[in-house]
Amino acid sequence: MDIGIGLPATIPGVTGDQFVDWSRRAETAGFSTLGTIDRLVYPNYEPLVALAAAAAVTERIRLTTAIAILPYRANAALVAKQAATVHTLSGGRLVFGAAVGGREDDYEASGVPLKGRGKVFEAMLREITEVWGGAPRGLAGGIGPSVQDDPPQLILGGQVDATFRRAAKYGDGWMAGGGPPERFPAALEKLEAAFREAGRVERPRALALQYYALGDDPEGDITHSIRDYYAFAGEYAEMLAAAAARTPEALRERVKQFKDAGCQELIWFPTSSDPVQVDLLAEALL
Repeated sequence: MDIGIGLPATIPGVTGDQFVDWSRRAETAGFSTLGTIDRLVYPNYEPLVALAAAAAVTERIRLTTAIAILPYRANAALVAKQAATVHTLSGGRLVFGAAVGGREDDYEASGVPLKGRGKVFEAMLREITEVWGGAPRGLAGGIGPSVQDDPPQLILGGQVDATFRRAAKYGDGWMAGGGPPERFPAALEKLEAAFREAGRVERPRALALQYYALGDDPEGDITHSIRDYYAFAGEYAEMLAAAAARTPEALRERVKQFKDAGCQELIWFPTSSDPVQVDLLAEALL
């Protein structure tokens, strides 16, 4: 199982120097990917822009939106172009994870209705995959840069049954968003069943994200990051806070659980923006 690391892009107060240092350390340490998560109404960095910055100071490590919320971005052709740009400029390293999201204030700020976002999401997935496939648009032909021969992998997030159907129809796999490893096998069964029903013979990618806190003040870091970021979610925020791995032993046990559950890549998101966290995670897991 691959081990990736999240960027501290959602942690309030993270500086550009910390972000660049984090990206370089992660590549040097040997992590499989750099991940971003997504909000609009929050002082975080925009995921694709953040990954473009990370791409500029790295050469090999993958770049994963884990995930980007599509429907409130509204313009699928523009999103397809932005993702293709990051993919091309990074030398084909983008993995584009996408989901519908559920934050009402994010949608309000975008001027996009929350209701009906599932249908909007599916239409956007269709348009994005068509654009990446070179479908003609307008007098100039297709929307470039061209990624027709090597498009970004498309990974969907979510738990409803439609998620797995959409993953099989448009994408390459699915990502679990912070839940415990015990829930992973049942979701993986749904994903594999959806791929079979769609007539696809390849094995779908199956990923997950988790949180860790290895600093001198893990509880303070968790409050500053997880509890603040997920404050809207009530009990779910407390569940994520409680589940954050606080010791190397807990990290290793969680890795084993996800590996045994069939996960192919586990991305660990930080609760502190201190780049030393990269080294601590690498010492524990790599």
